[in-house]
Amino acid sequence: MSAIQETVTEAPAIDAVPKRAMTLGFGTSLVVLAMLVLVPLVVKNFIIFQMTQLLFYALAVLALNILTGGSGQFSLGQSAFYAVGAYTSGILMEHAGMNYALTLPIAGIICFAFGFLFGQPALRLSGVYLALATFALATAMPQLLKLGYFEHWTGGVQGLVVTKPDAPDFVSSIASWLSGKPMSQDMWLYYFTLAVAIGIYIASVNLLKSRSGRAFMAIRDNEIAASAMGIDVALYKTLAFGVSAGITGVAGGLGAIAVQFVAPDSFTITLAIQLFLGMVVGGVGWLPGSIVGAAFIIFVPNIAESVSKGLSGAVFGVLLFLVIFLVPHGARQVAMVAQQLIGKLKKN
Repeated sequence: MSAIQETVTEAPAIDAVPKRAMTLGFGTSLVVLAMLVLVPLVVKNFIIFQMTQLLFYALAVLALNILTGGSGQFSLGQSAFYAVGAYTSGILMEHAGMNYALTLPIAGIICFAFGFLFGQPALRLSGVYLALATFALATAMPQLLKLGYFEHWTGGVQGLVVTKPDAPDFVSSIASWLSGKPMSQDMWLYYFTLAVAIGIYIASVNLLKSRSGRAFMAIRDNEIAASAMGIDVALYKTLAFGVSAGITGVAGGLGAIAVQFVAPDSFTITLAIQLFLGMVVGGVGWLPGSIVGAAFIIFVPNIAESVSKGLSGAVFGVLLFLVIFLVPHGARQVAMVAQQLIGKLKKN
C-alpha cells in the first residue's frame, strides 16, 4: 500500500454538524416558552416592559448570530439596520397612519434590501476590514438621520414620537373575562413581540438547517472549499447580510413601537457594540444564547450601577472580563456542561 493510500485510509472522518447544535431540546424549549408566557401575568408593567425589551434585543442579537455565527462575517454596523427598521415603523405609523403590525414586514423588507446592497461592496472585504466598513456605517447613520432633507419625516435631532398601540378589542374582552380587567398596553405589546420573536426564531433555525444554512456554514469554515463544491459564495454572503439586516430591522420596528420614541442618538455605535457583545456572551453560533446575551446587555449595566454609580463602567468591565474568562464560549458552554451533568445523573 502506498503512502498516499495509507494517509487516505487512516484519515479520521469529520463529523457533520448536529441538527440540534443550534437549538435547545424539545423539553427545555417548552420550559423556556412556559416561563416567557406565564411570568408577565404575575409581575408589574415595568418588568413587562423590560421583558419586551429583552425580546427585541434578543432578535437583533440573533440576527447578528446568523451573520457571524452562520456565515462567518463580522459586523459592527447592526445599529444602522436597527435604526432603519425603527424609523420605518415610526414613520409609517405616524405619517402614513399604518397599523403597527403591518409596518414590521415592510421594515424587514427595506432592511433586507439595504443589507443585501451593502453586502455587495463588502464582498471585497473580510475579517477586520469588513468590521471596519460596518463600523463606518454605524458611525455615519446617526448623522444621516439628522440631515434636514429627512427632518420632516424623521423629526431631525428631536426624533419622532410613536403612538403606543392598544390591545385589540377581542383580546381585551378575553382578558377581561379571564382576569376581570382589560389587557394593558405593556402586556399586549409583550405578547405581540413574543409571537413575532418565536416566529422569527423558528424560521431562523429552519434556515440554518436548510441547504442555504449549510452553504452559510461551509463559507464560514472555508470559502475556497465552499466555492470548489459549487456554492455561489458571493450570493450567499450577500444573502446572509440581507437576512441579518432584515431581522434586525424587525427588531428595530418592535423597539420603536415599545419605547414610543426614535431619535438618531439612540442608534450610535454603542448599540452596535452592545449587540456584538450580546452575541459573544450568548455563544457565537448558538441561537438560543441570543436571549441570554440580550439579558446581559440589558441587566448587567444596571447591576454594575447598583454596585457603584461612580464606577459603573469599571464594574461592568470587570463583570464582562469574568464572564469571558470563565466561559469563553458564552452561554452555549454553560448549556453543554449542564447537559453533560444531567446525562451523568440519569446514568447513575
